[in-house]
Amino acid sequence: MFLEALHDMSNKTTVGELIAAFLEQCGVKTAFGVISIHNMPILDAINTRGKIRYVGARGEAGAVNMADGLARVSGGLGVAFTSTGTAAGNAAGAMVEALTAGTALLHVTGQIETDYLDQDLAYIHEAPDQLSMLQSISKAAFRVRSVETALPTIREAVRVARAAPSGPVSVEIPIDIQAAEVEWPSDLGAPHVSTLTHCKDRVAQLAQHLTKAKRPLLWLGGGTRHARAAVERLVALGFGVVTSVQGRGVLPEDHPATLGAFNVHPAVESFYKTCDALVVVGSRLRGNETLKYKLALPQPLYRIDADALADNRGYRNDMFIHGDAAAVLDELATLLEGKLKIDPAFAQDLAAARESAVADVSKGLGPYKRLVDALQEAVGRDYNWVRDVTISNSTWGNRLLKIFTPRAGVHALGGGIGQGMQMGIGAALAGNAAKTVALCGDGGLMVNVGELATAVQENANVMIVLMNDQCYGVIRNIQDAQYGGRRCYVQLHQPDFAQFCESLKLPHYRIKSLDDAAAIIREGMAKTGPVLVEVDMLSVGSFATAFAGPPVKKEEPQHA
Repeated sequence: MFLEALHDMSNKTTVGELIAAFLEQCGVKTAFGVISIHNMPILDAINTRGKIRYVGARGEAGAVNMADGLARVSGGLGVAFTSTGTAAGNAAGAMVEALTAGTALLHVTGQIETDYLDQDLAYIHEAPDQLSMLQSISKAAFRVRSVETALPTIREAVRVARAAPSGPVSVEIPIDIQAAEVEWPSDLGAPHVSTLTHCKDRVAQLAQHLTKAKRPLLWLGGGTRHARAAVERLVALGFGVVTSVQGRGVLPEDHPATLGAFNVHPAVESFYKTCDALVVVGSRLRGNETLKYKLALPQPLYRIDADALADNRGYRNDMFIHGDAAAVLDELATLLEGKLKIDPAFAQDLAAARESAVADVSKGLGPYKRLVDALQEAVGRDYNWVRDVTISNSTWGNRLLKIFTPRAGVHALGGGIGQGMQMGIGAALAGNAAKTVALCGDGGLMVNVGELATAVQENANVMIVLMNDQCYGVIRNIQDAQYGGRRCYVQLHQPDFAQFCESLKLPHYRIKSLDDAAAIIREGMAKTGPVLVEVDMLSVGSFATAFAGPPVKKEEPQHA
């Protein structure tokens, strides 16, 4: 079929069209970006060919966030285009987020003409040593240096982005090369991305160790999102599960064998002390999910990861297996069949620990527990749950609202505010779920508020739940807890969001009383396209427990 298509083409094309055609072969259906004089040959080709939906964002950061969100929920390749210089710099924060999350993303940025490159001429859109900047915010960064190497460079960039551990890759392409003519190649195929192999002897050794365990626990991170079937096999053998926030939904969060992402709660830490083996899979055991690496985890601790450098990182492990999570866990399940003798009380104790954690978190929400219940009832099981950094996410969004599939959860993993709404737009445009719900704070929303216009223009099927307290709430709480209540620089003058949304033709609802929450959320969920549901927190009231940053380990008292 591909050869027939080539037969209908003229023998020559531009590098820009070659790139567009190659991305089609990679399965790219939607791409994001901001059009510029330094990326027009590629975007003109995408438009002319008509096979990739191009979404014009209002800023480069938004474009990369959208590509990130789409890639996370779909498991495919995210693609974002920016111009060079300032524009590439604008994308930096979003690239750091994608790097933190391990998102397979291709960032294509233009570059000035090759005749003027790297001469410090203050050429328009030029940034000194841009490639070094891109290398620092990407898994890898490449420059296309000739017409002949354009396709091989892009192909290698896609391979590196998708190879485990995956991550964003930048490619800069000088504008004269983009516009140059080139012959159609005989091979436009996507790169081969190989699955990591592993040492079978080490898996056999791990299985031998685990046969002694009566209360074994899996800690699942984002690197296990493709490994649900293997995880379910181990759970059927008696393993319990706890997840990082990035590993949520690998096992449905209403499954009785999972603690979900209640990984640092005191009741759960007490439960860890009763476990006699922990297998950490595809997780970096991040500082804010391990009480800055002081969380007392079960011992012995074993680790399986696609990143060889994860060995002994953060926590010492008794054994490390470098390999693909799905392949290693599946082999491990086969070796353990019929060989485990699980403590009959293990499942009941796990359920009790989770019940305690859920009750404690729910108590701290005060009136907002009703909002969580209304959302849980309305969203069903087929939805994407995207969250920005806000008090509501830190207290309940990251843990309490259940998700049921491995790629349904998306959050600003690196802790930067103002990225959730754009990731929600990208997730919605992936088309993999009936609805996308994005939880945002008013401070974060205003960082890239222009992307609301993108959501309307593209009719993204996303319901934005805006928690509006007209301030940087977590910073205010930290000031109260650690700075003697001296509040400074946290109050935010905000627009009237009803009027603002009306000007965009964006449906808007305001919840001033949680008596109205269930009805409004149901109505918002029923709409096709974007909708903003504003929760007026000044009217609803405060959380019962003030959130003042990630939990930390309390130091044990010293005895003489």
